[in-house]
Amino acid sequence: MSQGINVAILGATGAVGTELLELLESRKFPVASLKLLASQRSAGTTLPFKGENIPVEAVSEESFQGVDLVLASAGGSTSKAWAKTIVEAGAVMVDNSSAFRMDSQVPLVVPEINPEAAAGHQGIIANPNCTTILMGIAVYPLHRDRPIKRLVVSTYQSASGAGARAMEELKTQAKAILANETPTAEAFPYPLAFNLFPHNSPLNEQGYCEEEVKMIKETRKIFNAPQLQITATCVRVPVLRAHSEAVNLEFDEPFSPQQAKEILASAPGVKLVEDWQANYFPMPIDATGRDEVLVGRIRQDISHPCGLELWLCGDQIRKGAALNAVQIAELLVKENLFKRSVSAVFV
Repeated sequence: MSQGINVAILGATGAVGTELLELLESRKFPVASLKLLASQRSAGTTLPFKGENIPVEAVSEESFQGVDLVLASAGGSTSKAWAKTIVEAGAVMVDNSSAFRMDSQVPLVVPEINPEAAAGHQGIIANPNCTTILMGIAVYPLHRDRPIKRLVVSTYQSASGAGARAMEELKTQAKAILANETPTAEAFPYPLAFNLFPHNSPLNEQGYCEEEVKMIKETRKIFNAPQLQITATCVRVPVLRAHSEAVNLEFDEPFSPQQAKEILASAPGVKLVEDWQANYFPMPIDATGRDEVLVGRIRQDISHPCGLELWLCGDQIRKGAALNAVQIAELLVKENLFKRSVSAVFV
């Protein structure tokens, strides 16, 4: 692969797809050739890359011939529809959807946490859910120092988690409300501007929504901690871009806030943001466009001697999606992991 990687982006025109394109360029990923793939509706449009306008093609059976790497961000149904074709063509798919995350044969990778898992791929590597990635970056360094006994998280998720259309809808709704007009909702079931509501993904019989279940199951898999006690409440808030999370951690013994700060200050992918005098801590507006997860307001849980509280903000489109996928691709290049150690079995 010394001559570069033949790359295809599946879902190139979406919010994450365009971010993938920018990151491949800004991080100087060794792209030998590039295909931009989307639905028939987007075919014929162009996107900029390294000073050129690259045409978007409609995805087809022939799209993946000669491709080494597919960065997929077009939704679970699309990933499932094309996975077999991609793998049989000899490419590795880094998939941003939830389609394969909990498949026991598919590594679920955050490079700062479990890079070794990527070596076991059989043609597909899954990118975790955005909220899972952001939380994992912040809490895994603490878990590695001292295993977490119980984790409680509440998320405050921006419109960007539902894509570019949802972000534009939030702007339109805000304008309507400020003009004393009634806002309409299409990307979400309810108006988001000047409002918030529990995450609208489907509920299970226990009353947990799909987004909350993702956080629970994916964190256990990434941490290799199947018995980790974890619960989540996910909420959609009227923020354009970057998610926030309030995390409560319980350990078997006291964990001082100062020690936690020292660990996080040098943790990969983390930026400690704390100004207690100014009451200044991570905010979505500061996290937008940033690669790091901003972490702060680290304090003792006064209700439990072994409890620790922290607050984080991270760009959902960037580290929560596109950046993590590109980092996985960089890991594949660095460790020469494009060849599979076993035969692919996806059908």
